[in-house]
Amino acid sequence: MNFTARLNRIKESLTIGMAKKARDLKADGKDVISLSLGEPDFDTPQHVKDAAIRAIDAGKTKYTPVGGIPELKSAICNKFHRDYNMEISPANVMVSTGAKQCIMNAILSLVDHGQEVIIPLPYWVSYSEMINFAGGKSVFIPAKFEDGFALDLEAMERSINDKTRVILFSSPSNPAGSSLSYNQLKQIADFVKRHPHVTVISDEIYEHINFDGEHTSISQFDGIKDQLIIVNGVSKGFAMTGWRIGYMVGPKEIVAACDKLQGQFTSGANSIAQWAAVEAINGVMKPTQSMVDTFRVRRDMIVEMLSEIPGIETDTPKGAFYLFPKVSSLYGKEFRGRKINDSLDFCDYILNTALVSLVPGVAFGMDEHVRISYASSEEELKEAMRRIKAALT
Repeated sequence: MNFTARLNRIKESLTIGMAKKARDLKADGKDVISLSLGEPDFDTPQHVKDAAIRAIDAGKTKYTPVGGIPELKSAICNKFHRDYNMEISPANVMVSTGAKQCIMNAILSLVDHGQEVIIPLPYWVSYSEMINFAGGKSVFIPAKFEDGFALDLEAMERSINDKTRVILFSSPSNPAGSSLSYNQLKQIADFVKRHPHVTVISDEIYEHINFDGEHTSISQFDGIKDQLIIVNGVSKGFAMTGWRIGYMVGPKEIVAACDKLQGQFTSGANSIAQWAAVEAINGVMKPTQSMVDTFRVRRDMIVEMLSEIPGIETDTPKGAFYLFPKVSSLYGKEFRGRKINDSLDFCDYILNTALVSLVPGVAFGMDEHVRISYASSEEELKEAMRRIKAALT
């Protein structure tokens, strides 16, 4: 079959690919522990599920406006006022089928063939492929594990030119769990003010999974509102991955462009899921805080266990539910007759030998690392670490 050049520009997601390998081994009867998917292992809070049931019983099952039901847009506006003291109107809000669609809508609306998007490393696996699909070019800004993956503003300054359209990043980060500090975000805001042809897309989907106090958003800085898109959703903070509700907040003209695009592809997001999202955003945060407390315990436990494995270096992430340890000191070595040359080799060896599924760091632009999700029970995490240690010693 001859597919389009457009499709051939993009690669399969390695996160999804590793999860598929793990499922295939499980189907063959193997006791695989999957630490590869970015999905909370908690149930959606009961009050959110109850809101969905009420919506079904009330017959709210019809098509919705392309950009989202008014009640959800209003809830998002109130959230931004409450959390960031930011005044927005429903015209600044767009609801989509997940945060991923929000980002894709924005990229397709802003980036034309040959234009450039600046992405600090490490980056979420789909960013570069979205840009490839749009015909754009990703320009990567290096980062160092030893510096906590801090933003290299000088490298960003050197990378910008007339073709630059977007700066795209996530904070807290997938895959590293690192968060950009107030000062780093202010530097980005000041940088963008000097380059009015550039739009920032700040992916804040892990906003609520933050271990060091309140989330810091770039939206708090003055003078960049017309150059800023905030992407968020309910999947991570409210354990609603399968409900597929994300949203963007941005300039009215960009939101209108994305509405036009979405109207020709998927139209409005699921009606029942939108009503559930209203309750999630407006409702109590106790279930979310309980989930974050559990993630913090798991993080501390797995950091300690990884530190006992020779050749693996890790830090203590500030958010999300991932570790991004450095494993490159093991490259070039042999284990049980298998030579490890890169992160793909490492993850393949660990999957087939230890029956633990991880994600190669090359998927996120940093081949020296692997990503480990700790969205699993303490028992599974302990067993996974025991298996990895045994495979490497």
